[in-house]
Amino acid sequence: MQVEIWSDVVCPWCYLGKRRFESALRRFERSADVDVRWRSFELDPSAPPIRDGDPVRRLADKYGMSRAQAEANNERLTSLAAAEGLEYHLDRVRSGNSFDAHRLLHLAAERDMQDTLQERFFRGYFTETEAIGDRETLVKLSVDVGLDENQVRDVLESGRFGDAVRADEQQAAAYGISGVPFFVIDGRYGVSGAQPADVLLEALRRAAADANPLTVIEPDDGVSCTDESCDV
Repeated sequence: MQVEIWSDVVCPWCYLGKRRFESALRRFERSADVDVRWRSFELDPSAPPIRDGDPVRRLADKYGMSRAQAEANNERLTSLAAAEGLEYHLDRVRSGNSFDAHRLLHLAAERDMQDTLQERFFRGYFTETEAIGDRETLVKLSVDVGLDENQVRDVLESGRFGDAVRADEQQAAAYGISGVPFFVIDGRYGVSGAQPADVLLEALRRAAADANPLTVIEPDDGVSCTDESCDV
């Protein structure tokens, strides 16, 4: 079973969704059969590498709310994250363009380290308030999880994996995905948003049941026919 997760490394709901999905996966009876792939989605492709200024003020301006409302929204999201064991500092995040981070996640996928790097990027951005659009920061975080520094720099200094990022985004558009996180199970079932673990678990179980609709109880010897001549 394949689960594809469209997300952005600067999306607070995506980090929360990752934890809830992991909780669901631990309870899923066929978790060993699940292959997880992170897919690229840029919330703001036009963003500069690093955004200066107050992130709370920027949130308030973006959604036409007061600063107090923006702070209350951040506090609510921070509390939800804390319930999943995550530490957010949304008032100090250093947002920016996430295209290079997504390219490195494709490199990590080739090394079977994608989930590990995704986690490191999330923690670096939301907990440690690292500038996720800064290339030296990306090198540091990537090397932290064991990626080769020369290979990381080669990706950042070239156009490698740019096409893969765009392909993910085009597939998201084809699915009609307009927000993240978005979970696609076996290319047939979609779950939108950082749903509770119980919802994600039910989606996994339903997909598994639909893929394997028949449960077989093996018979004892001598009570079935396996060819034209049956033992009696």
